[in-house]
Amino acid sequence: MRLTRRERRSLRHRRTAAIIVLSGAFIALAVLVGWCLTAMFGSSGSPYSAQPTVVRVIDGDTIDVRVGHDVVRIRLLGIDTPETKDPRKPVQCYGAEASKRTTELLPVGTVVHLEADRETHDTFGRTLAYVHRDDGLFINLSLVTDGYADVLTIAPNGAHASEFSAAAAAARAAPRGLWKVCGGPGKPLSTK
Repeated sequence: MRLTRRERRSLRHRRTAAIIVLSGAFIALAVLVGWCLTAMFGSSGSPYSAQPTVVRVIDGDTIDVRVGHDVVRIRLLGIDTPETKDPRKPVQCYGAEASKRTTELLPVGTVVHLEADRETHDTFGRTLAYVHRDDGLFINLSLVTDGYADVLTIAPNGAHASEFSAAAAAARAAPRGLWKVCGGPGKPLSTK
């Protein structure tokens, strides 16, 4: 059976319309799948996190935590570890060890509880928090107890200041960590 010119044109229009409808459906499906993946994995490709989850350790007293779709820079409150990344200061004695210890305590994917004090942010825009692992380990206190950090109390934040001071005094007396190796905090890295 041979088609007339009008029938062939009508058939072409129906095919073109079907292709357009299918292409639109495919694009809508791709957008929907992309939206679902973004909801599940966030815009940076890391998993969505309903609970605060460690994504990176910056140094001994600074970490990045995923909260929902956002990555938040957290400065551990009440403590100070030797510097390794501050461009205004030289690398300090025991800084690498403190960073390594924080990485051991908070590997990527660790769920944490963030405890606030009176102020929520520092002058650099970092969120200030006391960090507790899901198993109850108080990270800030652990770093001081084991000699990886000294106490740094900046008013009005001081909820755990006496706890930290007692732990630092014990680490100094033992001596442990930076107290044993460096003689105390703030010393430049030895160039031996």
